[in-house]
Amino acid sequence: MTLTGLLPQWLGAWYALTSAVAFALYGHDKRAARLGNWRTPERTLQLLAFAGGWPGALLGQSVFRHKHRKSAFQWVFALCVLANIGTVAVLLQA
Repeated sequence: MTLTGLLPQWLGAWYALTSAVAFALYGHDKRAARLGNWRTPERTLQLLAFAGGWPGALLGQSVFRHKHRKSAFQWVFALCVLANIGTVAVLLQA
């Protein structure tokens, strides 16, 4: 069964779950940055984007205004998004 005729339901659920986690981590990391507490490593945020959480990460970047101007982070983030989309496209062709 598919979600809107494009994605299998399990994949849509995976994107929703990883996006929710990514969104929450961006909020947590922004708060930690303000308070000077332990931060979420950038690699964790990027790996989560690669795993499918990039929609939630984009929303978190916008809502929390976090990591959206850091060009080095954004470059790697964009590569993670492209790699995720490419991987899903290849898997769906099979």
